[in-house]
Amino acid sequence: MTSPAPPRPGAPVGHPAGGAAVLATLLPYRRTLDTGHGDTPDAFPAQLRQLAGPVAAGEPIVFTLPGFPCKSPNPAKVLGHLPDEGERLALRFLDALCVRIAAVHPPGARIVICSDGHVFSDLIQVPDRHIDAYADALRALIQDEGLTRLDVFDLRQVYGQRLSHDAKRALVHERHAPDLETLRSLTRSDEPTRRLYQGITRFLFEDTASFAGSRSALQRDCRRRAYGVMQRSRAWGELIAGHHPGAFRLSIHPQPRGSAKFGIRLLDTPDVWLTPWHACVLEHPDGRRELLHRAAAERLGRPVFHRGRPSHFVAG
Repeated sequence: MTSPAPPRPGAPVGHPAGGAAVLATLLPYRRTLDTGHGDTPDAFPAQLRQLAGPVAAGEPIVFTLPGFPCKSPNPAKVLGHLPDEGERLALRFLDALCVRIAAVHPPGARIVICSDGHVFSDLIQVPDRHIDAYADALRALIQDEGLTRLDVFDLRQVYGQRLSHDAKRALVHERHAPDLETLRSLTRSDEPTRRLYQGITRFLFEDTASFAGSRSALQRDCRRRAYGVMQRSRAWGELIAGHHPGAFRLSIHPQPRGSAKFGIRLLDTPDVWLTPWHACVLEHPDGRRELLHRAAAERLGRPVFHRGRPSHFVAG
């Protein structure tokens, strides 16, 4: 993708170009499967409409980003169940992105990380205690790094502490999830939905640490669970929209032009679907950092520890 035209520094609040300048700041980090190059802000009318309100009102822009759920349960992908260098770099990138946006929209921006591990934990087969530990460590990391433009939102803010995790998941599903047959039909007819289904199925297959049945039985099980993840994902999106009305919706998944969501790339990766919670960081001799599965990073580098825990790998 060619770089967008640089935004005009100091564009007046409420100026018609203000939303386009904010979107131009986001475009270099767009996560997509689209082919072609040369995207400009006017190719994203849905996003310009989302930005129009806060820009015209001279208010901070609020972004919501579902993600940062927990670490993959597959030890060949990650270094453990707690955040590491991948999350630290991703969080620093998001905070810095808000700083860049403030340069073209002086009221600034905030990103609400909508941590969704408990929404899916039964489907992705990660213990709820690991998700609690990950979310708590994520908040501590944000505080330790001084990332003042980031917030974390999860089911604890929605339903409090009294209900069990299973009860909270049931409420999310019952109140907000789409009908399964409707989703199946959409997967057959809509290419982006089909790609999402295939990507989630692949992740579930790769992340399954142990399975008593055959490979084909595991594939069937992952396809079934993928639909459940998609239902809960849409339910979580509806719930987020209700709690954060008017927010600009970011996504860690690739998004096509015309989508109501804007895909955002957190770190360099050879796989457009890869995230810090499905991989670890490899630092190259020139300082470049990329996400790779642990097994690949181990072959290329040596481990680095931070506060007694493995953090990332350094090549060379």
